[in-house]
Amino acid sequence: MTTKPKDDVAVPGSLLSEVKEANLSDLKEKNVLKALADEYDKMKIKPGESVGLVAAESIGEPSTQMTLNTFHFAGVAEMNITTGLPRIIEVLDGRKNLATPMMDIYLKKPYSQGQDIKKIALSIKETHLQDVSTEISINLADSRIEVFVDDAKLSEIGMSKQVLFSTLKGEVKGLSVDLRKDFISFKVKNKEEGINAIFKMKEKIKTLVIKGIKGISQVLPVKRNNEFIIITAGSNLKKILPMPFVDETRTVSNNIFEIEDVLGIEAARQAIIEEVYKVIENQGLNVDIRHLMLVADTMCASGKIQGVTRYGTVKEKVSVLARASFETPIKHLIEASLYGETDHLKSVVENVMLNQPVPVGTGMIKLVTKEEDTKEEKKAK
Repeated sequence: MTTKPKDDVAVPGSLLSEVKEANLSDLKEKNVLKALADEYDKMKIKPGESVGLVAAESIGEPSTQMTLNTFHFAGVAEMNITTGLPRIIEVLDGRKNLATPMMDIYLKKPYSQGQDIKKIALSIKETHLQDVSTEISINLADSRIEVFVDDAKLSEIGMSKQVLFSTLKGEVKGLSVDLRKDFISFKVKNKEEGINAIFKMKEKIKTLVIKGIKGISQVLPVKRNNEFIIITAGSNLKKILPMPFVDETRTVSNNIFEIEDVLGIEAARQAIIEEVYKVIENQGLNVDIRHLMLVADTMCASGKIQGVTRYGTVKEKVSVLARASFETPIKHLIEASLYGETDHLKSVVENVMLNQPVPVGTGMIKLVTKEEDTKEEKKAK
């Protein structure tokens, strides 16, 4: 949106509001708006400018200066954040399996001020049966698995043995669960099951989720800007957002595909911009956000996130030669010939391959001239 202040000077609305908030005198405000309008006009993209090429160079060159490191939270096992170039590659390639998925969970008052923060964090953390067990053994004589529970660890997560027993009954299938005096018994209903099947069942029982949210392996309450938030290793936006103590308007995940599933493609586009910009900013580099916005738009243009790879955005190119120029050229050329595709040579890559002027800048303009008739031709008419 642009607004026309005094003397019809066109200035974007966001910049105009900043100037208005500064409470300048009329003369100063007029001069500032004039300078802003001049600068704004200079920054506008001219028709035919190679915005994709400029964006690629502007992001690619600083990326070569990035470090290949991972940030580790001291004192907390398995709490790492992938940063630098690996994180940018992860986002722009559109990888679904992240190296370090995580969330920043913002809380509503009074929890954001620290009330019951530890209790809330533990209620979110995924707790497995083996975390509250002292021993998990196999009784081959009776074909059953015996789980000895640590009462102290159980009370620490706010569960009783009876509640645990009820939870386990709902989690397991094909097994009969019994609560004994000293242990919880899991017995295979099918007596013909072999020893190997019982050992596999034991490993499965170890990892049964008895409390918390699936996927959240670690939690860390931290204070940020005068409020407490919970940082998690692992992400599950769908289950976290409905919780009563969670501020759903600010809680974020670094998994762009999860954001797309839960909040939609527009939110995913914004997440791509913010994730890449955050990495670039932390590395002390300077890249105009408009280049990142262009890449995010390209990745989300189809309504689904597509990485900048041969399986993503390149696959969607209309031009056969452009697709062939990236990777697996023979495959693309054979497919195009089988389907009888036509390449209209409207983009840059295919024209470069054919040694023709590319349709950018002055190459966009095509002149058609009409020859004048000669005297003989005019007489003939």
